[in-house]
Amino acid sequence: RCVHAEKRERGWAPVTMSRSIVRQSKFRHVFGQNVKAEQGYDDIRVSKVTWDSSFCAVNPKFLAVIVESSGGGAFLVLPISKTGRVDKNYPLVVGHSGPVLDIDWCPHDDNILASCSEDCTAMVWQIPDHVLTRPVTDPVVVLEGHSKRVGIVTWHPTARNILLTAGSDNLVIIWNVGTGEPLISMDDHPDLIYSISWNRNGSLFCTTCKDRRLRVCDPRKREVVAERLAPHEGIRPMRAIFTRDGNIFTTGFTRMSQRELGLWDPTNFEEPIALLELDTSNGVLLPYYDADANMVYLCGKGDSSIRYFEITDEPPYVHYLSTFSSKEPQRGMGFMPKRGVDVSKCEIARLFKLLDKKCEPITMTVPRKSDLFQDDLYPDTAGPEPAMEPEEWLDGRDEDPILVSLRDGYVPPKSRELKVAKKNVLDSRPTTRRSMSVLDTNSLPVSCVVLLPRLLEEIQNLKATVLSQEKRICDLENKLSQYTNGTD
Repeated sequence: RCVHAEKRERGWAPVTMSRSIVRQSKFRHVFGQNVKAEQGYDDIRVSKVTWDSSFCAVNPKFLAVIVESSGGGAFLVLPISKTGRVDKNYPLVVGHSGPVLDIDWCPHDDNILASCSEDCTAMVWQIPDHVLTRPVTDPVVVLEGHSKRVGIVTWHPTARNILLTAGSDNLVIIWNVGTGEPLISMDDHPDLIYSISWNRNGSLFCTTCKDRRLRVCDPRKREVVAERLAPHEGIRPMRAIFTRDGNIFTTGFTRMSQRELGLWDPTNFEEPIALLELDTSNGVLLPYYDADANMVYLCGKGDSSIRYFEITDEPPYVHYLSTFSSKEPQRGMGFMPKRGVDVSKCEIARLFKLLDKKCEPITMTVPRKSDLFQDDLYPDTAGPEPAMEPEEWLDGRDEDPILVSLRDGYVPPKSRELKVAKKNVLDSRPTTRRSMSVLDTNSLPVSCVVLLPRLLEEIQNLKATVLSQEKRICDLENKLSQYTNGTD
């Protein structure tokens, strides 16, 4: 009291704070909470494959989990509402001859799921709305183009029926699943690809690779437009995702094996926007991004916690918010699209944590007293309608996702059948018989032109075989009739 009195006598004014020390954010108090035990999914044999995939995919209708299966690869698909204990005889989706490594729901059709496997193929499945009564064994389309196991499958965010796959042959292939054809193939990676992420409108994708490089690729130009060597100095696997602003969020390891996250501007890879060390755990950090809230949830394999951060335009750019902790370590994680959250409870995210034998939903909620719809928490979000057709995207068009309002809650549309119109090489043959020398092959793909002579040769051989067998059958029938007449 004497010191303050002395300062006032000397004419010193008291110091006032011009701004609050605590950063203002509507997501500062987000908290995570386990749902009740009966709202989880029990008795699920989660796959034990040693691959850094999430092993889980979820949308407003279904939960899909890669499971242990004898005699090939399989995954379990459950309606979101079918909680509780899962019958050990519940039908699976089976079709791969090797373990399934990754699965991804189509953003434009909640009944379409893509999977990839060690059997070098990717498959697209149509899941019925009703509860399965028998195993699903027939995919809508099988995509064959990789020479080694396929470890990554991801849908284009805005174009209909565009699917990207990446395999251990270091090849990236972009498919039109509506025709079953590969559209684009890129072989710019000299080593194993760890992760791939499309940007918001699907004009670019970024990749992380075992050669420790972060690349930004333009698929329609078939070239790498930017790259950065060792955004994280450690040699352990990295992950990278595009943010809504076009920046790239990465997770990796330091040279001393500490886990680290970074934020980069792909137009200037020299220095990071932000770089933050976390801890010394060994598990790879899988980032799940909420574009509406500009938040990232980090889930480490083998961790029992989920950290979440907010990305802003103000330093330090990546702001730590909080950590959700539980007792058991996670084997994988699924992230619900914003269309599937409960807006009446101010739920902004829902994660599905995989344990050894079950799946536990975790809700992330912003505490609010009002029961009214919170406009600031729920801006219009990406809806299920594609913004363009595959041909438009291939021709160079770019469109942001078509947005929908969540004010009255989201009601998933009814199942729409995925129709595949495969092109047949022989459908383009001329109506009149002509020799191979005058056959017009200009309109055919190069691979078809190479295979066509072999196909025509095989057809001629088959025709000759059929003719010879018909002659032999006629001879045998004549002999039989002669023998029959003789006995009479």
